[in-house]
Amino acid sequence: MRGHSFLIGQYQAGNSWLHRTPYLVKLLGMAAVGALCYLLPLLWPPGWLPVLLLLAGLVACYPLAGLSWRSLMGSLKLLWPVLVFLAGYQFWSKGWTEGWPVAVNLVAVLLSCVYAAGLLSLSTPVQEVLDGLAALVRPLRPLGVDDEKFALTVSIMFRSIPYLLGSYADVHDAAKARGLERSIRAHVLPTVIATVGLAQSTGEALAARGLGD
Repeated sequence: MRGHSFLIGQYQAGNSWLHRTPYLVKLLGMAAVGALCYLLPLLWPPGWLPVLLLLAGLVACYPLAGLSWRSLMGSLKLLWPVLVFLAGYQFWSKGWTEGWPVAVNLVAVLLSCVYAAGLLSLSTPVQEVLDGLAALVRPLRPLGVDDEKFALTVSIMFRSIPYLLGSYADVHDAAKARGLERSIRAHVLPTVIATVGLAQSTGEALAARGLGD
């Protein structure tokens, strides 16, 4: 099974200002980016310009934090079909004159959110992410929330997503080698089997450690 990178990237070790920033502060910053993507067009027309400036600032944070340009290009490589579709739909439905500001705004908002999440993911070890999330939900203990199980759930998600993406990539390569790259059945069935197998093995491992409930 070959590895598969997240859309937002995997942790890159470093000692930059971003790496030293506490996780919860970075999480609040990512939430602030999402809020600004909504508020800036309302407060500072034309709407696409402030969001584009926000995107430029996020892109500049990558080299300033010692993160590789490959991380930026990797996200863009995976996102470009979605970006083209969103922009093309705006041009088709609104025409060029009215469509291009909306298209630029949509593309800038999507990239801003992805790159903000990438800054957090690339500069934060997984264990620190889990500890931060556990601390975030700890005040909810009186309501019956188990912060350790919550962190365990997130950890399983982090481990499962790249496995499943890698599994699908392997299935696609195998189908392509057999001339079945257009066959839905050749893609879906092996991927579902791999997903069920992962779920069963994970459940058995948790049950063996008394964590099945």
